[in-house]
Amino acid sequence: MSQYTDSSALAPEEPRVYQEINYLNVDRGVMSWLKTLDHKRIGIMYFGSVLLAFLLGGIFAMLVRMELTTPEPTFMSANTYNRMFTLHGMVMIFLFMIPAIPGVFGNFCLPLMLGAKDVAFPRLNLLSLYVYWTGSALVLWGVITGGADTGWTFYAPYSTTTPMTLFPVLLGVFIIGFSSILTGLNFIVTIHTLRAPGIGWMKMPLFVWAIYATSIIQVLATPVIGLTTLLVGIEKVGGFGLFDPGRGGDPVLMQHLFWFYSHPAVYIMVLPAMGVMSEVIAAYARKNIFGYKMIAYSSLGIAFVGFFAWGHHMFVSGQSPFDDGAFAVISMLVGVFTAIKVFNWVGTLYRGAIYVSGPFIYACGFLFFIVFGGMTGIAVATVSLDVHWHDTYFVVAHFHFIMVGAVIMAFLAAIHYWFPKMFGRTYNEGWSMVAAVFIVLGFNATFIPQFLLGNAGMPRRYYMYPERFTALNVASTAGSTLLAFGFIIIAVYLIWALKHGDIAGPNPWNSKGYEWLTSSPPIKENFEHTLDYPEEPHTYHEPGEEVEHVVI
Repeated sequence: MSQYTDSSALAPEEPRVYQEINYLNVDRGVMSWLKTLDHKRIGIMYFGSVLLAFLLGGIFAMLVRMELTTPEPTFMSANTYNRMFTLHGMVMIFLFMIPAIPGVFGNFCLPLMLGAKDVAFPRLNLLSLYVYWTGSALVLWGVITGGADTGWTFYAPYSTTTPMTLFPVLLGVFIIGFSSILTGLNFIVTIHTLRAPGIGWMKMPLFVWAIYATSIIQVLATPVIGLTTLLVGIEKVGGFGLFDPGRGGDPVLMQHLFWFYSHPAVYIMVLPAMGVMSEVIAAYARKNIFGYKMIAYSSLGIAFVGFFAWGHHMFVSGQSPFDDGAFAVISMLVGVFTAIKVFNWVGTLYRGAIYVSGPFIYACGFLFFIVFGGMTGIAVATVSLDVHWHDTYFVVAHFHFIMVGAVIMAFLAAIHYWFPKMFGRTYNEGWSMVAAVFIVLGFNATFIPQFLLGNAGMPRRYYMYPERFTALNVASTAGSTLLAFGFIIIAVYLIWALKHGDIAGPNPWNSKGYEWLTSSPPIKENFEHTLDYPEEPHTYHEPGEEVEHVVI
């Protein structure tokens, strides 16, 4: 396979012409956005929504870290601290990480990658956004008026005995679940029915494969968490004995129901991130993706196995030794499918004409987090080790490495990679690399001390702690400050680039992804004329080499 030999090949061949009439300005006014059926505008509105959720979740996280700087109470009460870590978890998981990549980049890029004018059900797509807004508003209103201090897992009997008015929050999570189901259903039908001629299953971009696997999980697993939170809310209001042992209920049943969704939900967050990595690594390595079929099938493998691994969250709940062993083995199978992806990504980078940029640094950060976090995940799936680490900061650190770190790395890589396509302008490359270094270093500085804290025995969610843990907590708080500074840099140069950035042109990265065959920003209908699609997806050739195409 031929490949580029130097980074100068990234210079685009197309003229840098800004598409004057595009999806952003073809219709004007607030109502044109609120009533739009354009998948790109819906993706942009998701973008603003999840960024707001990310800002709120980050603020709550910083407040928690600042409180834990000292072993004694610092500036908030114990009840306020409980609310802060509950808010942080709920907002980051249900309002940001689950909808972030599918809602934003799935909506924006999926039809473009398939050669379609829109998703299969545009009105259902808009409805999913309004449902997300409704559920998010209800969660935040419930937190402000009634409070929530149970942690994002809503474990009984905490959730059934707390004096807080928890029902609006639980109802909000229930409603958000419908948004996830509608989005997943829409994407599945779109992938099956709207692929352009010439784009078979083995020619789809790997991001589409990841979204497809994610959508299957969303449709099958989300009803479980929706019904579970609704039952917890009904028990809280009506005093029924469903999960509260004081009323004859079974709290372990609640854990089974919760984790039956919440473990597959890990892959609702991580699988789209893996899809982003497949696109970014191929583009910046200037090579065909290594092992296309293996990466595609491994996405389906992760989605399938993820449904049967929930019990590894419950090793200390009284399960039988056989159940513990079975769930441990199944959990480790996820590591096999993830390793397939990692080996193929590294194979793609091998001897590539790598162009170092902000998205590529995020890709490197993702690889580190997914490998390091995955290794600790294999350790946590080992029963004897998990008994020691359960409910300690080791689990918190593992959780953030494999989910938050990997998802945020991919989310930031996706923002920078598709920013020119979404808005038609480029950002300052130097500042993007500076911010990426801050983010990667800050994340490691925040959570590596937490691995050490957990191994030393510090429980999670504790308001005060022994003085021997002070140094590591201070180091973790310092790392979170570095992380926040990196995000501020990103916000500044991206906002500046929206108006003052250089014109991007149709394909500033000279990528072979299908979405780059249209203008930047795209027109409302996505494509002006019949397109020529390459016979093989993501195929890189020597400059000037003739390429065969399929005309559709």
